[in-house]
Parts: sequence; C-alpha cells; structure tokens
Amino acid sequence: MEKGKRQAELTGAASHQNLRTNHREMAKDLFRQGYNCSQAVLLAFSDECGLDFETAARLSSSFGAGMGRLREVCGAVTGMFTVAGLLYGYSDPRDQSGKTAHYQRIQELAKQFEDKYQTIICRELLGLEAGKDSPVPEQRTAAYYQNRPCEELVGMAAAMMAAYIEGQKLHQQE
Repeated sequence: MEKGKRQAELTGAASHQNLRTNHREMAKDLFRQGYNCSQAVLLAFSDECGLDFETAARLSSSFGAGMGRLREVCGAVTGMFTVAGLLYGYSDPRDQSGKTAHYQRIQELAKQFEDKYQTIICRELLGLEAGKDSPVPEQRTAAYYQNRPCEELVGMAAAMMAAYIEGQKLHQQE
C-alpha cells in the first residue's frame, strides 16, 4: 500500500509540474501571437477564471507594457494579480479579513517575482529611462523578441500563478 501511495504522490507531482509548464508555455505562446504581457497571463488562465477568451483579452488589454505603455507595474505581474483576484479575491467591501488575506496574497506573489527579477516595474525590467512611453506599440519583430525579456517574464508569472493555485488546492486537501 505504501508503494501505491508513493506512486500516486509522484503522479500528482508530475501532473502539478505539467500544469505549471502548460500555463507557462501557453502564456508564452499567446505573447508570441501578439497579445500583450497582461493578456498573455490572464488568457492562459481564462478557463479556470470562468472567463471567455474575448472578455479576458479585453479585460487585460489596458495593462500591457506597464499599464498602457506607462512602464509602471509589469503587465505580466498585473495579469498574475488579475488571476488571483478572479480566483481568490473578495467582493464584500466590508470584509476586512478577506481584504487583508487578498492583499497578503498579492504581496506574496509580488515578492516571488521581485525575488527572481529584483523589481516588478516594467521600465526597470527593460532597463528604460523613467517616464511614460509612446502609446504606439512596437512591432513584434524577431529583434523585438530577441531584445526583450517579456516572453520569459510572461512565462514565469504564469508558472508562479499556477504554482500558487496548486498550493491552494493541496492546502484545501489537507
């Protein structure tokens, strides 16, 4: 019986790893298709969030390039926060404990991202000067993808969110 339990744990761990990999690769693929960083992350989780693809794309369309190319909070991070809000957020404005728990969750996710990349600010991640950027998005060329870390950031934000979701599911099973 112990062997069967261990096999189930290994199978479960493999499926959790596949879930992270699937969301990571899906988000990266969506980014390569031309969706912005925030859209790519949210769209990778749209089914889990109960959103149709178009609604998820529109909902997250304003947050790419650090909030509409203002180069503030990274769109991939914003996408991750949006998924967290849809799955675990509060809706009652009087729910102090719910607000506290959710803000703690958001700060935890931000810290994970910061621990890996030292910041959650778009312009800092890209090595740009302070200030907003032109509202005109850059063309997605081979050089664009080669010179930007955005695809990696999108994939990592999706993997972090998937790992968080897995952790919540495991915690609920205990």
